[in-house]
Amino acid sequence: MAKWVMDHRFMVSIWFVVVTLAFAAGIPRVEIKTVFADLLPQDDEFVKIYNAHPNFGNPLTMFVMVKRKDGDIYHADTLQKVWDLTRNIDLTDGVDHDQIISISTEKLRYVEATPEGVDVRPLMGDAVPKDEAEVADFKRRVAQSPNARNFYVSADGSSTLISATFQTTLDYGVAFNYVDGLVKAATDENHEIFLAGQPALTGWVYKFQHQTYMIFGVTIALLIIALVLYMRNVAGVVTPIVCAAMAGVWGFGFIGWTGYKVEPLLMIVPLLLVARTFSHCIQFTERYYEILKHIGDKRKSAEITMGVMMAPSILGIMTDVFGIIFIAIAPIHTMFAHALFCGAWALWIIPTGVFLISILLSYLPLPKNIDRIAGGDGKETGIHAFQGNLLRGIAKLTYGKPALYTSIFTVLLGIWGIWASFEIKIGNPVEGSNLLHYDSEFNTAIRAINAHFPGTNTLEIVIEAKNDRDGTNRIALSPEAMVIRSKIQAIVESDPILKPRATLSFSDYMYEGNRLFSGGNPQWLPVDPNKRAAFSAGSAVLFGSTPLNFGNVMDFEAQHSTVSLWYADNKQETVDAALASAKRAVDIVGVDHPGFTVRLGTGFIALQQAMNNVVHRYHWFILGCVNVAIAVIAGYAYRSLMAAILLLIPVNLSNFLLNAAMYSLGIGLDINAVIVAVMGVGVGIDYGIYLLSRICEEYSAHGKNWEKAITIALTTTGKAIMFTASIMLAGILPWYFLSEFKFMADMGMLLVAIMLINMVLSLVVLPLIIWLVKPSFAGREDLAVGENIDLSQFMKDDAKPHTV
Repeated sequence: MAKWVMDHRFMVSIWFVVVTLAFAAGIPRVEIKTVFADLLPQDDEFVKIYNAHPNFGNPLTMFVMVKRKDGDIYHADTLQKVWDLTRNIDLTDGVDHDQIISISTEKLRYVEATPEGVDVRPLMGDAVPKDEAEVADFKRRVAQSPNARNFYVSADGSSTLISATFQTTLDYGVAFNYVDGLVKAATDENHEIFLAGQPALTGWVYKFQHQTYMIFGVTIALLIIALVLYMRNVAGVVTPIVCAAMAGVWGFGFIGWTGYKVEPLLMIVPLLLVARTFSHCIQFTERYYEILKHIGDKRKSAEITMGVMMAPSILGIMTDVFGIIFIAIAPIHTMFAHALFCGAWALWIIPTGVFLISILLSYLPLPKNIDRIAGGDGKETGIHAFQGNLLRGIAKLTYGKPALYTSIFTVLLGIWGIWASFEIKIGNPVEGSNLLHYDSEFNTAIRAINAHFPGTNTLEIVIEAKNDRDGTNRIALSPEAMVIRSKIQAIVESDPILKPRATLSFSDYMYEGNRLFSGGNPQWLPVDPNKRAAFSAGSAVLFGSTPLNFGNVMDFEAQHSTVSLWYADNKQETVDAALASAKRAVDIVGVDHPGFTVRLGTGFIALQQAMNNVVHRYHWFILGCVNVAIAVIAGYAYRSLMAAILLLIPVNLSNFLLNAAMYSLGIGLDINAVIVAVMGVGVGIDYGIYLLSRICEEYSAHGKNWEKAITIALTTTGKAIMFTASIMLAGILPWYFLSEFKFMADMGMLLVAIMLINMVLSLVVLPLIIWLVKPSFAGREDLAVGENIDLSQFMKDDAKPHTV
């Protein structure tokens, strides 16, 4: 195949150009955006309930808190500000106009009994209070509106809340920029205004994405500078850049043509794929220099290199591909799209990093510094000489007497890694979002809102009607549903472990309505648990009002209803305790009832747990699938199950140590971290395949001498491994200092840990295990991944015979 490609290299080059142009035409179709529904595991019970009842605890809600600095909100200018903000937010693209609530909307009402009857009116009406008398009367109305006092005006009266729910089709970037602009414009010397909610969080991710691209540019520039300083020749610099660029064009073009969207948070993964392309190209180029040094013919050297490197390169790249595509096992649409996008990109490294690179090397100028790079016998200079000396020292740790001490240290390190892997926390470890820094505007807003109100984190227990098409039998108004909702509230409010900050259901409205329509006497607050009394109380509340005003606790047809529970934060321990408390309540009242079913649950807390459940269910399963795929490929390539075991030991040790590093760095194990961690397995196996293949080659070529085989492999193939990992460390480490986006800083540290751990384990642990096991397959002559080529037939007459 190598000979055919090189014999037709011009036509193959034309083919690469045509295919690249075809993929490039798909790049304008690429959409980098978040679709909330695509982030949810559709087979999770919590998600199914959310899909059935999206209005209950809808996470697509922005919260704007207006805080008066020098007193309470009962000032004409503050009330005017709330009025203006509410109506301007109502102009936001994608907002649900029926789901905007503040003290200036008709959805918040006060009720009072009068001699003429019960008066139910909006708190503010259709005009903002202007003078002291009107403001004082407004304050009286708020006092007569329990829900306004509990949920939209803080206990100290200093703050008020505006909530705006958005449709699933919203454009996060547009909506956030518009509302954030309103917030910034409305902030003045007397008022602090805070913006929170899931759409705002995603808006911040979009905003930081532009900074991310700048930092990516810095990283790529650092990688190229390091490549120039290391190679110091045209061929060594141009080939990785061209191959990485072409694979990137193919990757983005492919996902553009498919129509799948790319999640912004996962845009760091393509940079890892660029690093993988660089790694394969550097391995390939280093081997090309070794061969070129002995035969001096560019074209023939490229052909021989392709023939020798094709099998280990394809094997290594396919492990990358499997490390990515198994992510699609998780039932999340975004993960499937990510696996398709990055899996295809990784696959494109085969044609670019095996065939295209060979053609490029055959055309590019003959390097003049081959002796400095691949001279051997002490002829290397500069960084190459330093690497050679360092790697020879590392090699001595892996055989002979030092191997015993290295083995003991490796075992102790592995025990620590396994222990830390089971200590790492799954879920969100902070109040607010771990994607952003503690002092970010978003997390500051979350803490401020949580300090003045029940909070932004709800858990919903849904009372679902069994026959929701029967409009004549309004289950939500039935005495059974009313009683069950109240029981659930009473149980969770008395929970000994974690009490909610507040609870709300339509039963609360029914009780208050019954009191008011019975003359206002508190003794009439309870409602008799019979159909007539319950229906009358519910109808009284709805009289003169649209059911949409109660859409957060009951559906439009009064069939389904919910019990809303508010909790102080969304830390994982709070989420676990809240769900346990709600489950105890549901178990006590029972799930199945004559007209309805009690379902737990939906809301922000339940959906956050749904994402964590994916990590629980699929993290180890996906890693297991990757291990099986690697074992099958390696076993076939090396004709030995032992080869698969030898490769998988350091790879899995790397995974444990990576979890340990995350534990030490305080990075929680969420779905994004799992994706990066699983891809890290592919990085490690690449290094291992190249090194094991080279050890097999040198073992046969040097009289089956293990010490010499390990030393030569480390000072040749190991040099490329060390360089690739080192430049990635240099390129990614600045993320931690340059990025205001905590997620990117954390993932930068995670990638640094992946590169460093895999480099050390490949250069130390794999040769150590090979020395201890001394596998018999290394001496076989039929290994495609350990092929020896006799170069004497291609060498110049004055050169000595040599086998590579």
